[in-house]
Amino acid sequence: MEILTDSDSMRRWSWAMRSKGKTVGLVPTMGKLHDGHLSLVRGSLRECDVTVTSIFVNPTQFGANEDLDRYPRDLDGDRRLLEREGCHALFTTTPEKMYPKGFETWVIVDKLPRHLCGLKRIGHFRGVTTVVTKLFNIVSPDRAFFGWKDAQQALIIRRMVQDLNMQTEIRIMPIIRDEQGLALSSRNAFLSPAEHRVALRIPRAVELAKEHYRSGGRDGRELLRQLTAHFHGIDGLAVDYISLVRIEDLEDTDVLGPGTVLALAVFVGDTRLIDNCRFHDEPYRSKR
Repeated sequence: MEILTDSDSMRRWSWAMRSKGKTVGLVPTMGKLHDGHLSLVRGSLRECDVTVTSIFVNPTQFGANEDLDRYPRDLDGDRRLLEREGCHALFTTTPEKMYPKGFETWVIVDKLPRHLCGLKRIGHFRGVTTVVTKLFNIVSPDRAFFGWKDAQQALIIRRMVQDLNMQTEIRIMPIIRDEQGLALSSRNAFLSPAEHRVALRIPRAVELAKEHYRSGGRDGRELLRQLTAHFHGIDGLAVDYISLVRIEDLEDTDVLGPGTVLALAVFVGDTRLIDNCRFHDEPYRSKR
């Protein structure tokens, strides 16, 4: 596996692959890799000739009071995992190289960031779209792979690519969960065993929502009441938001259906965790 630490060497490597007629896949990450990240790497390895994983803890997507300094990092461990998977290149760089002195250009999607996480994490998605644009310009991937756990992020990036006529195809891959159902996240490393047990209320809420839908429930307001009660009074847990939104624009909706997403953000101790689910008619028809 090639390890590339500056944009020029990464760009030359990608151009060399493309000059040989190879398709290039990119998996953008902030490191501390887990099976969720690795599922994206495997997806790229299946669909593309060569795969690049980027590891960069992007400071511009963290707010002033967020966890940039303590965000988990393990570059040596990440490298070993990527080599084991057969990843072809690792691109890792520094904030000073990515945002040199005098940097002042930002990529902003207008409406989609005004919902869900964007309501309180002001500037977060501006940092995401800017760094992803830079990665796309450096790597020139044919396809880029993102996880559905960060659904708002994935939808914003897909909108950015469509609006700016970028040539990269966005692939959004399924949520990967641990054995007890918690959606995998690098921030799960912050959870104590007791906090992990509390955090399991989150995937249980997702299952409650799915069961509500399977049983014929279509009233979003009733579902939100049930989920609010599900989280009420749990020590060490604080709900940031529970929302039902339309997938096309992330506007609130009261009707459950194939175009609806349930999105959750919950603090367990000091750790903010997100999860979501979509509602589809087709997978549940055989159960009615």
